[in-house]
Amino acid sequence: MTTETLYLDDALYHYLQHVSLRETPLLRQLRDETQALPMARWQIAPEQGQFLALLVRLMGASRLIEVGTFTGYSALCMAQAMPDQGQLICCDLPGDYNETARRYWQQAGVAGKIDLRLAPALDTLAQLEQQGQGGSFDLIFIDADKANYPQYLESALRLLRVGGLVLFDNTLWSGRVLEAEPESADTRAIQALNLALKDDPRVDLSLLPLGDGLTLCRKC
Repeated sequence: MTTETLYLDDALYHYLQHVSLRETPLLRQLRDETQALPMARWQIAPEQGQFLALLVRLMGASRLIEVGTFTGYSALCMAQAMPDQGQLICCDLPGDYNETARRYWQQAGVAGKIDLRLAPALDTLAQLEQQGQGGSFDLIFIDADKANYPQYLESALRLLRVGGLVLFDNTLWSGRVLEAEPESADTRAIQALNLALKDDPRVDLSLLPLGDGLTLCRKC
C-alpha cells in the first residue's frame, strides 16, 4: 500500500496500457501518423484521449471547445463520445496538420460534429462570448500556447455553464514547473496558472499526474 502517487516506469506504464487502453484501429493509425511529424510531441497520450472521452460520457457533454487541436486525436476521442447532436468547436492555427485532422474525422464519421476554426484561439473565444454563448458550454479542453493559459482560464470560465469542466494539459510540464527562475514564458505561465488555481474559489480542482499533467477545474 502507498499513500503517494506511484511512479510509472516503462514496464508499469506498458502494463497500464495493456490492461486498460481501448484505442480503436483508426485512433492508433492517427497516432502513428502523427509520430512521424516534427511536432509529434504535441500529441496527447492515448490514455488521456480515453480519459477525455470518459469525462464527456460521464457528463453527457454535448457542447465542447478544444483549444489546440493539432492532428485531431483528442478531438476525435471526444467527438466519438458526444451524442449525435453534439458540437465540438476546435480552435487552432492554419497548418498542414489541419487536413490530417479533417481526414480522420471524416473517416470516423464525426466530421459533422466538429467545427474547426483557424484563428488565434483567444479571438475565437471572444467571438463566442460576443455572440451570447457565455455560460453554455459543458467542457473545454486547453492544450495550446502555454503563455496564454491564464487568459484561457478566464475565457473558459465565462463560456462554461455552472458545473462545466475546463481541462488544462501539460500542467506538470515535464518537471519544469519546479524551476525557481524559469527563462521560458511558457513555464512561468504554467506556474502562475497552477498557483492561482490552488486558491481560486470559482472552481473545484484536481491536478492529475496523467500524461504531462492534466488539471481538471469544475466551475462552481
